[in-house]
Amino acid sequence: MANTTRATPLPNEHVLVAGGAGYVGSHVAWLLCRLGFKVTVLDDLSTGHRHAVPHSATFVHCDARDTALVSRVFAESRPTAVMNFAALSLVGDSYRNPIGYIAHNLTITLNLAKAAAETGVSSFLLSSTASIFGNEASQPIAEEAPVRPGNPYGESKAMCEQVLRWLEATTGIRTAALRYFNASGALLSSNLGEAHDPETHLIPIVIQAALGLRDGVDIFGDDYPTADGTCIRDYVHVLDLADAHVKTLLALRTAGGLRYNIGSGRGYSVRQIVHAVERETGHRIPVRRRPRREGDPTTLIACNDRIRNELGWRPVNSGLATIIGSAWKWHVNHPSGFDTLR
Repeated sequence: MANTTRATPLPNEHVLVAGGAGYVGSHVAWLLCRLGFKVTVLDDLSTGHRHAVPHSATFVHCDARDTALVSRVFAESRPTAVMNFAALSLVGDSYRNPIGYIAHNLTITLNLAKAAAETGVSSFLLSSTASIFGNEASQPIAEEAPVRPGNPYGESKAMCEQVLRWLEATTGIRTAALRYFNASGALLSSNLGEAHDPETHLIPIVIQAALGLRDGVDIFGDDYPTADGTCIRDYVHVLDLADAHVKTLLALRTAGGLRYNIGSGRGYSVRQIVHAVERETGHRIPVRRRPRREGDPTTLIACNDRIRNELGWRPVNSGLATIIGSAWKWHVNHPSGFDTLR
């Protein structure tokens, strides 16, 4: 993984990771603990997993929409920095319940921001999304692209970014937002990985089909204007995402208003992912054509020049072979996700 060995915690530096039992949040918490940071994970376990929380982190079972409880946790733990991964994040579900999605995600960010301002937190980092840019953005997408969310989930994250802007302007808390593209992969040791119920991410779905846990893979639209007719996405290894968070946390010691797009800078179609998993696993995977899904853009690829130039970040683990190989190893060893550990 990328060189984070110089990320030495400052005295009394304490990171509260909201949503730290989820996929990306748990990998970030793992890296923070590995580097010696004091970490408190706050999660309601509605989609996260208790077994994903690092042993050296303090765990607090808490619904971040509970204003009084969040304020009490902050008052007792006194974090110096906040990372917010707690959110509903399924694009399809957000169309079915747009107001509920926006209210849920915005309430969490508002509660965390309020508690941060009350307790003297110095920095606040938001897990955001490429969905804030919508379906018509020029590719690759740079941070300067117009913010035009193409779905209610993206709208909720765009609103959360605005909360951070005003939090910084009015309190001096330094803020950052990392706009992910497609998080993927697992710890190279296979001790931590992706386990959603239901699973909606392409790579684990294809791997589950290779393991015989599914009878095939649905391809939603094969008539897009791409070489093979299927959508193209930018896949970034979750370890590279974790490294981006640590590098941004260090930058927030002295700078604020940071906004970074986090992707590999390369795009792969749905069919390319299916073929890559077939090569890695040696299993043929049946595919079925389905109608296009609402809100699916043709192509999403990140321009990652800003974080490369400003923070020296590199997506060193985001080659497709490493992504699929690490995910395959995790799913083979944990076919039932974290239930395998019980």
